[in-house]
Amino acid sequence: MSEALAATPAVPSADPCTGSSLTSDGASRAAGLVEVMRRRKGAAPTPAEITQAQDSLERRIRAHLAKGRVQVTLTDNRYTMISVRRISKEKRYEVRLHHMFADADPVITRALARYVAENDADASRVLGDFIDANSDHVRGRARRTPAQVIFTAGEHYDLRQIYDELNARYFDNRIEAAITWGARTGRPRRRNSIKMGSYSVEDRLIRIHRSLDRAFVPRFFVAWIVFHEMLHQVHDIRVKNGRREFHSKEFLADEAQYADYDQARYWERQHLDALLTY
Repeated sequence: MSEALAATPAVPSADPCTGSSLTSDGASRAAGLVEVMRRRKGAAPTPAEITQAQDSLERRIRAHLAKGRVQVTLTDNRYTMISVRRISKEKRYEVRLHHMFADADPVITRALARYVAENDADASRVLGDFIDANSDHVRGRARRTPAQVIFTAGEHYDLRQIYDELNARYFDNRIEAAITWGARTGRPRRRNSIKMGSYSVEDRLIRIHRSLDRAFVPRFFVAWIVFHEMLHQVHDIRVKNGRREFHSKEFLADEAQYADYDQARYWERQHLDALLTY
Protein backbone atom coordinates (compact mmCIF):
# COMPACT_ATOMS: atom_id res chain seq x y z
CA MET A 1 0.00 0.00 0.00
CA SER A 2 1.61 3.27 -1.09
CA GLU A 3 0.85 6.71 0.27
CA ALA A 4 2.68 8.69 -2.40
CA LEU A 5 2.12 7.26 -5.85
CA ALA A 6 3.38 9.18 -8.88
CA ALA A 7 1.18 12.07 -9.87
CA THR A 8 -1.05 11.46 -12.85
CA PRO A 9 -2.42 14.26 -15.08
CA ALA A 10 -5.85 12.60 -15.19
CA VAL A 11 -6.88 14.68 -12.16
CA PRO A 12 -5.28 18.09 -12.80
CA SER A 13 -4.85 20.21 -9.70
CA ALA A 14 -5.32 23.34 -11.82
CA ASP A 15 -8.83 22.34 -12.93
CA PRO A 16 -11.09 25.38 -12.32
CA CYS A 17 -13.80 23.21 -10.76
CA THR A 18 -11.67 21.59 -8.06
CA GLY A 19 -11.65 24.47 -5.62
CA SER A 20 -15.28 25.44 -6.07
CA SER A 21 -17.73 25.39 -3.21
CA LEU A 22 -21.09 23.64 -3.25
CA THR A 23 -23.91 25.05 -5.35
CA SER A 24 -26.91 26.60 -3.62
CA ASP A 25 -28.92 23.41 -4.23
CA GLY A 26 -26.07 21.29 -2.93
CA ALA A 27 -25.64 23.49 0.11
CA SER A 28 -29.34 23.19 0.86
CA ARG A 29 -29.22 19.39 0.67
CA ALA A 30 -26.07 19.37 2.80
CA ALA A 31 -27.81 21.51 5.42
CA GLY A 32 -30.71 19.06 5.47
CA LEU A 33 -28.36 16.10 5.88
CA VAL A 34 -26.46 17.65 8.75
CA GLU A 35 -29.71 18.48 10.53
CA VAL A 36 -30.71 14.81 10.30
CA MET A 37 -27.26 13.73 11.53
CA ARG A 38 -27.40 15.98 14.55
CA ARG A 39 -30.90 14.80 15.49
CA ARG A 40 -29.80 11.17 15.30
CA LYS A 41 -28.84 9.72 18.68
CA GLY A 42 -26.54 6.88 19.64
CA ALA A 43 -26.93 3.65 17.70
CA ALA A 44 -30.30 4.57 16.20
CA PRO A 45 -30.90 3.25 12.66
CA THR A 46 -29.46 5.39 9.90
CA PRO A 47 -32.20 7.73 8.58
CA ALA A 48 -33.31 7.20 4.99
CA GLU A 49 -31.97 10.60 3.86
CA ILE A 50 -28.45 9.70 4.96
CA THR A 51 -28.63 6.17 3.53
CA GLN A 52 -29.75 7.51 0.16
CA ALA A 53 -26.97 10.12 0.11
CA GLN A 54 -24.37 7.49 1.02
CA ASP A 55 -25.63 5.07 -1.64
CA SER A 56 -25.59 7.81 -4.27
CA LEU A 57 -22.04 8.83 -3.40
CA GLU A 58 -20.90 5.19 -3.42
CA ARG A 59 -22.26 4.73 -6.96
CA ARG A 60 -20.60 7.90 -8.20
CA ILE A 61 -17.21 6.97 -6.72
CA ARG A 62 -17.49 3.37 -7.93
CA ALA A 63 -18.00 4.59 -11.48
CA HIS A 64 -14.37 5.78 -11.46
CA LEU A 65 -12.90 2.61 -9.90
CA ALA A 66 -11.33 -0.04 -12.14
CA LYS A 67 -12.04 -2.69 -9.50
CA GLY A 68 -13.03 -3.09 -5.91
CA ARG A 69 -16.04 -2.16 -3.79
CA VAL A 70 -16.47 1.02 -1.81
CA GLN A 71 -18.57 1.61 1.30
CA VAL A 72 -19.26 5.25 2.21
CA THR A 73 -20.26 6.59 5.61
CA LEU A 74 -21.10 10.29 5.84
CA THR A 75 -20.14 12.09 9.04
CA ASP A 76 -20.36 15.48 10.71
CA ASN A 77 -16.87 15.15 12.17
CA ARG A 78 -15.10 18.47 12.80
CA TYR A 79 -11.57 17.15 12.45
CA THR A 80 -11.45 14.25 9.99
CA MET A 81 -12.75 15.13 6.55
CA ILE A 82 -11.68 11.90 4.81
CA SER A 83 -10.71 8.59 6.36
CA VAL A 84 -9.94 5.47 4.31
CA ARG A 85 -9.62 1.86 5.43
CA ARG A 86 -8.39 -0.52 2.76
CA ILE A 87 -9.29 -4.19 3.09
CA SER A 88 -7.00 -5.72 0.49
CA LYS A 89 -8.10 -9.34 0.80
CA GLU A 90 -11.70 -8.43 0.01
CA LYS A 91 -10.77 -5.67 -2.47
CA ARG A 92 -12.96 -3.34 -0.49
CA TYR A 93 -12.60 0.24 0.73
CA GLU A 94 -14.36 1.65 3.79
CA VAL A 95 -14.50 5.43 3.42
CA ARG A 96 -15.72 7.97 5.97
CA LEU A 97 -16.43 11.35 4.41
CA HIS A 98 -17.62 14.64 5.79
CA HIS A 99 -21.14 15.44 4.55
CA MET A 100 -19.74 18.29 2.41
CA PHE A 101 -18.96 15.55 -0.15
CA ALA A 102 -22.58 14.36 -0.45
CA ASP A 103 -23.32 16.43 -3.58
CA ALA A 104 -19.79 16.72 -4.93
CA ASP A 105 -19.42 17.10 -8.69
CA PRO A 106 -17.74 14.49 -10.96
CA VAL A 107 -14.31 16.12 -10.66
CA ILE A 108 -14.38 15.55 -6.90
CA THR A 109 -15.86 12.04 -7.04
CA ARG A 110 -13.17 11.08 -9.54
CA ALA A 111 -10.51 12.48 -7.22
CA LEU A 112 -12.04 10.52 -4.35
CA ALA A 113 -11.82 7.30 -6.38
CA ARG A 114 -8.19 7.99 -7.29
CA TYR A 115 -7.29 8.76 -3.69
CA VAL A 116 -9.18 5.79 -2.24
CA ALA A 117 -7.77 3.24 -4.66
CA GLU A 118 -4.29 4.62 -5.36
CA ASN A 119 -3.60 7.36 -2.81
CA ASP A 120 -2.87 9.56 -5.81
CA ALA A 121 -0.95 12.75 -4.97
CA ASP A 122 -2.81 15.02 -7.43
CA ALA A 123 -6.15 13.69 -6.19
CA SER A 124 -5.11 14.48 -2.62
CA ARG A 125 -4.43 18.11 -3.60
CA VAL A 126 -7.77 18.37 -5.41
CA LEU A 127 -9.57 17.10 -2.32
CA GLY A 128 -7.61 19.45 -0.06
CA ASP A 129 -8.69 22.41 -2.21
CA PHE A 130 -12.31 21.23 -2.06
CA ILE A 131 -12.15 20.95 1.74
CA ASP A 132 -10.69 24.46 2.00
CA ALA A 133 -13.42 25.89 -0.26
CA ASN A 134 -16.18 24.26 1.80
CA SER A 135 -14.78 24.74 5.31
CA ASP A 136 -17.87 26.76 6.28
CA HIS A 137 -19.82 23.50 6.31
CA VAL A 138 -17.72 22.19 9.19
CA ARG A 139 -19.40 22.32 12.58
CA GLY A 140 -17.54 24.46 15.11
CA ARG A 141 -15.36 26.05 12.45
CA ALA A 142 -14.09 28.56 15.03
CA ARG A 143 -11.54 25.86 15.75
CA ARG A 144 -9.25 25.49 12.79
CA THR A 145 -9.93 22.29 10.87
CA PRO A 146 -6.92 20.52 9.35
CA ALA A 147 -7.21 21.00 5.59
CA GLN A 148 -5.61 17.71 4.70
CA VAL A 149 -6.60 14.18 3.84
CA ILE A 150 -6.42 11.87 6.84
CA PHE A 151 -4.83 8.49 6.14
CA THR A 152 -5.54 5.97 8.91
CA ALA A 153 -5.12 2.61 7.16
CA GLY A 154 -1.56 1.37 7.11
CA GLU A 155 -0.07 -1.82 5.74
CA HIS A 156 -0.34 -3.52 9.15
CA TYR A 157 -2.36 -1.29 11.48
CA ASP A 158 -5.50 0.82 11.22
CA LEU A 159 -5.00 3.89 13.40
CA ARG A 160 -8.71 4.71 13.45
CA GLN A 161 -9.50 1.36 15.03
CA ILE A 162 -6.77 1.74 17.65
CA TYR A 163 -7.81 5.33 18.41
CA ASP A 164 -11.49 4.40 18.79
CA GLU A 165 -10.67 1.52 21.14
CA LEU A 166 -8.46 3.71 23.33
CA ASN A 167 -10.97 6.55 23.33
CA ALA A 168 -13.72 4.27 24.59
CA ARG A 169 -11.59 2.41 27.15
CA TYR A 170 -9.60 5.24 28.73
CA PHE A 171 -11.31 8.53 27.84
CA ASP A 172 -15.07 7.80 27.76
CA ASN A 173 -14.97 8.91 24.10
CA ARG A 174 -14.18 12.50 25.11
CA ILE A 175 -11.11 12.93 22.92
CA GLU A 176 -11.86 14.77 19.68
CA ALA A 177 -8.91 14.61 17.34
CA ALA A 178 -7.94 13.46 13.88
CA ILE A 179 -5.25 10.82 13.50
CA THR A 180 -3.11 9.93 10.53
CA TRP A 181 0.05 8.11 9.52
CA GLY A 182 2.89 10.46 8.73
CA ALA A 183 4.35 10.81 5.26
CA ARG A 184 6.57 8.10 3.83
CA THR A 185 10.26 8.86 3.74
CA GLY A 186 12.96 7.90 1.23
CA ARG A 187 15.24 4.88 1.28
CA PRO A 188 15.64 3.06 4.61
CA ARG A 189 18.48 4.43 6.69
CA ARG A 190 19.68 4.45 10.28
CA ARG A 191 18.54 7.60 12.08
CA ASN A 192 19.77 9.03 15.36
CA SER A 193 16.19 9.64 16.47
CA ILE A 194 12.62 9.68 15.24
CA LYS A 195 9.50 11.37 16.54
CA MET A 196 7.21 8.37 16.89
CA GLY A 197 4.15 10.52 17.47
CA SER A 198 3.08 14.15 17.60
CA TYR A 199 -0.01 16.13 18.56
CA SER A 200 -0.91 19.51 17.03
CA VAL A 201 -2.92 21.52 19.54
CA GLU A 202 -4.15 23.98 16.90
CA ASP A 203 -5.37 21.31 14.48
CA ARG A 204 -6.19 18.62 17.03
CA LEU A 205 -4.25 16.28 14.81
CA ILE A 206 -2.23 13.22 15.87
CA ARG A 207 0.50 11.98 13.53
CA ILE A 208 2.12 8.58 13.98
CA HIS A 209 5.48 7.80 12.37
CA ARG A 210 5.44 5.29 9.52
CA SER A 211 8.24 3.37 11.19
CA LEU A 212 5.61 1.83 13.49
CA ASP A 213 3.57 0.40 10.61
CA ARG A 214 5.75 -2.70 10.25
CA ALA A 215 5.13 -6.37 10.94
CA PHE A 216 7.67 -6.68 13.76
CA VAL A 217 6.12 -3.82 15.77
CA PRO A 218 3.44 -5.18 18.14
CA ARG A 219 0.02 -3.60 18.22
CA PHE A 220 0.28 -2.81 21.95
CA PHE A 221 3.31 -0.62 21.22
CA VAL A 222 1.56 1.33 18.45
CA ALA A 223 -1.42 1.78 20.79
CA TRP A 224 0.88 3.11 23.54
CA ILE A 225 2.21 5.82 21.22
CA VAL A 226 -1.35 6.74 20.16
CA PHE A 227 -2.45 6.78 23.83
CA HIS A 228 0.46 9.09 24.71
CA GLU A 229 -0.54 11.58 22.01
CA MET A 230 -4.21 11.46 23.03
CA LEU A 231 -3.18 12.45 26.56
CA HIS A 232 -1.93 15.78 25.20
CA GLN A 233 -5.55 16.80 24.72
CA VAL A 234 -6.19 16.12 28.41
CA HIS A 235 -3.15 17.91 29.84
CA ASP A 236 -2.38 21.52 28.98
CA ILE A 237 1.19 22.55 28.22
CA ARG A 238 2.50 24.43 31.25
CA VAL A 239 5.25 27.02 31.47
CA LYS A 240 7.68 26.20 34.26
CA ASN A 241 10.75 28.33 34.98
CA GLY A 242 10.29 30.01 31.63
CA ARG A 243 10.20 26.72 29.70
CA ARG A 244 7.26 24.79 28.31
CA GLU A 245 6.55 21.55 30.13
CA PHE A 246 4.98 19.02 27.77
CA HIS A 247 5.01 16.06 30.15
CA SER A 248 4.03 17.06 33.67
CA LYS A 249 4.01 14.68 36.62
CA GLU A 250 0.26 14.33 36.15
CA PHE A 251 0.72 13.52 32.46
CA LEU A 252 3.28 10.81 33.23
CA ALA A 253 1.09 9.36 35.97
CA ASP A 254 -1.83 9.07 33.55
CA GLU A 255 0.40 7.55 30.89
CA ALA A 256 1.41 4.81 33.33
CA GLN A 257 -2.27 3.78 33.50
CA TYR A 258 -2.00 2.29 30.01
CA ALA A 259 -2.51 -1.46 30.48
CA ASP A 260 0.63 -2.50 28.56
CA TYR A 261 2.79 0.41 29.73
CA ASP A 262 5.65 -1.63 31.23
CA GLN A 263 5.63 -4.12 28.37
CA ALA A 264 5.67 -1.32 25.78
CA ARG A 265 8.61 0.47 27.43
CA TYR A 266 10.58 -2.77 27.67
CA TRP A 267 9.87 -3.63 24.02
CA GLU A 268 11.03 -0.16 22.97
CA ARG A 269 14.36 -0.59 24.75
CA GLN A 270 14.89 -3.99 23.12
CA HIS A 271 14.01 -2.87 19.57
CA LEU A 272 15.08 0.77 19.42
CA ASP A 273 17.74 0.17 16.77
CA ALA A 274 15.22 -1.52 14.46
CA LEU A 275 12.75 1.34 14.95
CA LEU A 276 15.43 3.89 14.07
CA THR A 277 16.25 2.08 10.83
CA TYR A 278 13.55 3.20 8.42
